[in-house]
Amino acid sequence: MNNNGTAKSAHFIDQDRRLGWAMLSPAVIYIVGFIGVPFVLAILLSFSNATVGSPGIHKLVGFENYISLLHQPTFTTALKNSILITFLTLVILLVLATILSELLAIEFRYKKVFQTLLILPWAMPVSLAAIAWLWLLDSQFSPIDWMLTQIGILGPGGFLGPARHLYYLGRDVLAIASIVTVNIWRLLPLATVIVLAGRLSIPQDRFDQAKIDGAGFFRTLFSITIPALMPVLTVAILFTALVVFGDMTTVALLTRGGPGHASQVLPYWAFLQGIQGGDLAGGAAVALFMLPILLVVAILALRIAYRSEEA
Repeated sequence: MNNNGTAKSAHFIDQDRRLGWAMLSPAVIYIVGFIGVPFVLAILLSFSNATVGSPGIHKLVGFENYISLLHQPTFTTALKNSILITFLTLVILLVLATILSELLAIEFRYKKVFQTLLILPWAMPVSLAAIAWLWLLDSQFSPIDWMLTQIGILGPGGFLGPARHLYYLGRDVLAIASIVTVNIWRLLPLATVIVLAGRLSIPQDRFDQAKIDGAGFFRTLFSITIPALMPVLTVAILFTALVVFGDMTTVALLTRGGPGHASQVLPYWAFLQGIQGGDLAGGAAVALFMLPILLVVAILALRIAYRSEEA
């Protein structure tokens, strides 16, 4: 009986289908429990009148929360800022990542030291990085302002005016620029690693043939490197767009949406409205408003990557 039982157990485990489900079950349970269930609850909340004082879904109000959002000037500003910050971050990040990947593809002295310094911003905790940037962008003690004053760009007779401080986090345009700068600083190491992996996968004989044919750096870059990197660049675009568009940490720690609501973004506005403001339904509606935008971006990016691989 024992031998028969052992044989049946071994036969049960050896079947590919059962073994596959057994291996996948932890991931499926995690996705359903920590992503699927909260997602369904968020949808139900967005169609209800739930608040912090009455968190239960007692009454469904249809699209009232979404219609109310469209009439809020702050929501419109947050949506525009989210798109603008994501677009600027993507464009600058891809240019810098491509340049750095070309640099890291060749051998030079102290290359390992450079690689270590490059990866530090990604390894640093976001809260610690934000504190460092708060000091760098401080309205009174910014070392950036001090350096600009020393070289004559700021201060009396300076190119940017007589003031000795730019007040980065207190002006509309500079606040947006500060958020974009911090996002690029944080994500550049990861984007560079992704693009570098694609760059190193390009056969060297293509570059050797281009050199023999007399092609210069820029012609090689735009005729060989970038077309071959398109699938990898698409992955970098998709990942960066999802991270930046859905991130509230940088804004919350740097500007808190200010001055006024000039640098407000959708994730932070959802937090302010849903958690601090107590309007759970309104906060859920703001958060879910990002879903179709991110879904469209993901579909377009994956289609471009698929066509690039086919080509």
